[in-house]
Amino acid sequence: MTDQTSTGADLEELRARFRPLFERIAQGAAERDASRELPRELIRELADAGFGAVRVPRSHGGAGASLPQLIELLTDLAAADSNLPQALRGHFALVEDRLVAHAHADQSVWFERFVAGQLGGNAWTEIGAVEVGDVGTKVRESDGVLTVSGTKYYSTGSIFADWLDVFAQRESDGVRVIALVPADQPGVALLDDWDGFGQRTTGSGTTVLTDARVEASDVIDFSERFRYQTAFYQLVLLATLAGIAENAAAEFAAQAQRRTRVYSHGAGDVWNQDPLIHQVIGKATAQGFAARAVAVRAAQAAQDAYLAAFADDEAAERDANIRAELDSAQGQIVITAIAQEATSHVFDALGASAAGGGKQLDRFWRNARTVSSHNPVVFKERIVGDWAINGTEPPYVWAIGAQRATTAG
Repeated sequence: MTDQTSTGADLEELRARFRPLFERIAQGAAERDASRELPRELIRELADAGFGAVRVPRSHGGAGASLPQLIELLTDLAAADSNLPQALRGHFALVEDRLVAHAHADQSVWFERFVAGQLGGNAWTEIGAVEVGDVGTKVRESDGVLTVSGTKYYSTGSIFADWLDVFAQRESDGVRVIALVPADQPGVALLDDWDGFGQRTTGSGTTVLTDARVEASDVIDFSERFRYQTAFYQLVLLATLAGIAENAAAEFAAQAQRRTRVYSHGAGDVWNQDPLIHQVIGKATAQGFAARAVAVRAAQAAQDAYLAAFADDEAAERDANIRAELDSAQGQIVITAIAQEATSHVFDALGASAAGGGKQLDRFWRNARTVSSHNPVVFKERIVGDWAINGTEPPYVWAIGAQRATTAG
């Protein structure tokens, strides 16, 4: 490996660098959730502070952090406000793709953009009549100019982004591609129409592309996309869930410490001295600890897959990518259960007043439940089981859409 790769930084130094900003983010998280206020200024502050470039190699002005270190930082950010790491999920995936592409072609231009604070956003999913496996968004050429047209949903983070990471089809040859489209142009409309009951401020709205211009150099065959991409996307969600679990335990602990009302049939005369309340908070705290540990451990396999791209050993790279997918899937299975249980059972540490809307304590469960709905865990359980029993290689990419019509016969 050379200084062109990102093998690790001083994690505590990075944490100290971003901690003041994370603390400020945490202060308004509940209010933003209640009012659905998008954290535009905070995400811009993160980008300007270099957060979006922590994975960029030091030789190109970034921090050179490893993937486990990125997951640690994203968990810290999720504990402050779980919407922000998910809003940046598409950005960090774009960074990761360019990091792997750097093994075969210089990516200095993109690294300079990331270090300058430019952000990417996701624009992949289509809904409606689009059948599973199909893509309606097209890249067309006319008089030497390339344009992209189509409508994307669940475009998490795109409303904050400078670049859109768009999954499309090249009309001339039918090849599926990634088009890296500048967001600031007349052909791009970014709508804030996400109406989910959780993760309300991730900017996961609709993106409408109408003859949006794209450079030929920024249209990349999808087959060249970094192979552990699905594992990577899941890792960001694992960090998000771990941060939610940690934050829920900490917030309920603070509420329990201050509570003065007790029950006549409780196990203590003072609420914060009741051993049963200690037990509830203790379990939730341990669940947050375990969720972070699993997320960071799962990220190591993806880091190995990243480094394998530079090693010129196809068999080893394939094995590393299989492990990355399996480890992220196993992490998802465990952390999904941990986060949902922790954010539900922790209500046992307080009385009925915890359900008061003004406290916004329900946001932890709502957010955990919403994040857990991505990439349904039941399918991941099947994939891991098939691998454990039969050694079946997991799928790296999957699609979602309307079921294909079948012919009876």
